[in-house]
Amino acid sequence: MPDDRLTSDQPRERLMALGAGALSDAELVAVHLGTGRQGEGVMALARSLLTEWGGVGGLARADVDELSRTPGVGPAKACRLVAAFALADRITSHEGAAVTTSADIATIAATRIGRARTERVLLVLLDGRNRVRRIETVASGGATSSLVPVREVLSIALRHDAVSVAVAHNHPGGGTEPSAEDVAVTRRLRLACGEVGLRFLDHVIVAGDRWCSVTASR
Repeated sequence: MPDDRLTSDQPRERLMALGAGALSDAELVAVHLGTGRQGEGVMALARSLLTEWGGVGGLARADVDELSRTPGVGPAKACRLVAAFALADRITSHEGAAVTTSADIATIAATRIGRARTERVLLVLLDGRNRVRRIETVASGGATSSLVPVREVLSIALRHDAVSVAVAHNHPGGGTEPSAEDVAVTRRLRLACGEVGLRFLDHVIVAGDRWCSVTASR
């Protein structure tokens, strides 16, 4: 029977007694934080973070460095929060899923890097039946031709016996129009994959729920 004496200032106890579904957003954040900061309890810190970032969606886009700068959070708590959101994104892991269109690649990329506040490059490896074998982030901080590691893409693909590869990156600013660099690196990847016997499927740009195929746009 639920214990009515439990308050929102006891988020872990409420989680154990009532289940995660009974907790507010702030209470769930507080569970991951564990402790508050000087002069402020964990619930007050959780509410402050949600207010600062505009709710759960905004907080999920924050990276470790940004969260670490918040007084009372620091690297350890920031890592726990970022890891929690990353795990939530991976509830649908997509491993073993069939990929036949650019939209399939965009769906995978949106769950992994769609919320990121910095540009990240995602590599999707597929087997001979076009089923996902592995998904890996291979670069962050930008998606220009100098930052997409073509050699590393090929090395990872060959090491994991991939037959086909696809690449995606995000545009945190919201636009999906490919840049000249996006087009150039797509051409380089296609040629490089062909030289080692890999099939290059596409390079997709995601921005939230929107996406664009670099290959199809040219």
